[in-house]
Amino acid sequence: MGKVTGFLELDREIEPYRDVEIRIKDYDEIFTGIHDSEKLQQQGARCMDCGVPFCQSADGCPVDNLIPEWNDLVYNDSWRDALERLHKTNNFPEFTGRVCPAPCEGACVLGMNNPAVTIKNIEQSIVDKGFDEGWISPRKVSDYSGKKVAIVGSGPAGLAAADELNQMGHSVAVYERSDRIGGLLMYGIPNMKLGKDVVNRRIDLLRSEGVEFITNANIGRDLMVEELRTKFDAIVFTTGSTKARDLPAENREAKGIYPAMEYLKENYKSLLDHGDVNKDQFSAKNKDVVVIGGGDTGTDCIGTALRQGAKSIVNFELMNKPPLDRAEKNPWPEWPIIYRVDYGHEEATSVYGKDPRRYQLLTKSFIKDKEGNVSGIKTVNVEFENGQLNEITNTEKIWDTQLVLLSMGFVSPEHYLSDDAEIELDERGNYKAEYGNFCTSKQGIFCAGDCRRGQSLVVWAINEGRGVAKSVDSYLETL
Repeated sequence: MGKVTGFLELDREIEPYRDVEIRIKDYDEIFTGIHDSEKLQQQGARCMDCGVPFCQSADGCPVDNLIPEWNDLVYNDSWRDALERLHKTNNFPEFTGRVCPAPCEGACVLGMNNPAVTIKNIEQSIVDKGFDEGWISPRKVSDYSGKKVAIVGSGPAGLAAADELNQMGHSVAVYERSDRIGGLLMYGIPNMKLGKDVVNRRIDLLRSEGVEFITNANIGRDLMVEELRTKFDAIVFTTGSTKARDLPAENREAKGIYPAMEYLKENYKSLLDHGDVNKDQFSAKNKDVVVIGGGDTGTDCIGTALRQGAKSIVNFELMNKPPLDRAEKNPWPEWPIIYRVDYGHEEATSVYGKDPRRYQLLTKSFIKDKEGNVSGIKTVNVEFENGQLNEITNTEKIWDTQLVLLSMGFVSPEHYLSDDAEIELDERGNYKAEYGNFCTSKQGIFCAGDCRRGQSLVVWAINEGRGVAKSVDSYLETL
């Protein structure tokens, strides 16, 4: 590395978000958009000359980013070279640099006994600088194979597969059932974390490179898979894991209880369509909001409801409050399961005076009023003992609420597409295909991303999109 003693001399310093008091008044990105090159060079200097860089291992980066290389290039002020290294492994670093939880930092060797290198900040700054300087431009494909590939689903896996296959010289058409391209990137991740101008910028780039995009095309319902098979040499399903995990408690049918992703999609579609969030049943304005379940989606619900003017926000979590430091059973380089404060938690604490999360809470039933609207939730405190969940006596409580958002993850993809294609499912209800091969039980039909592996990260979707492209390319060579 350029500065061998950098990790001894320099402290970790992350780029700050916009001030809470300012950012909660709009839906713009929480990032300042200002990258201090000198400070970032210093942070790049903290990257150690590791014998084994675990940041780019299986425990670190799913797309095998060449992290030590571009850290060193940033330190040496070679930003354009750093961008080339970054794009060698990651099709969309502007997405992962904003929304990835950064398992690379959890696996950073320096993180064994010091704060990890600010890998995520550096990644975002490299690609942002690339766009600002005009270094990222359309790569024209001069020689096409004559083979055609249909991709069903335009999330990160579908876009990565489309990018790779197009550059390999195959004609690619991406079908999206929604009215905008991007899948999870467009409607599942709030504008505050990922500006839609950032998403559209990359989509426009792919379109100018030759990728065709078709919206409002619901394959398996409006257009059958067999019709695609007559037009294309191969088909790739990248539909995501979209069947939400439900909470079958008493009075679940009450109005005002929604899956988190439905709430987010309706509001951010409204924002893009009309310049404002939804004002009808999906509005949190003047309501006591309860978010059940944590993770990124739970945080996004908190941040959205707060901006809508919620009266109060409480976030129920079933598990114990995580420790501040790694537990003995959670050693490096595993992902550190520790207490974290994300942007939504910080904002809610600032507005309401306390962290919105309440731990070890089990929902027993919903309460509804005479009109059938949800008006409350009955809970009980629980504890885990030898892997067993036990209710704690005399801890029942009623919480007032007029809007409940269920953020408990996803169980599988929806099955009308797989039914129409007549492909096999695995024991979890995902499309069945081996990792590395990605071929379903039907020859010529492949799948990748969350619909194959289950709910996961954007960076894993990119990994699978790149992988399925290689498998499809090999298959097309046999035709």
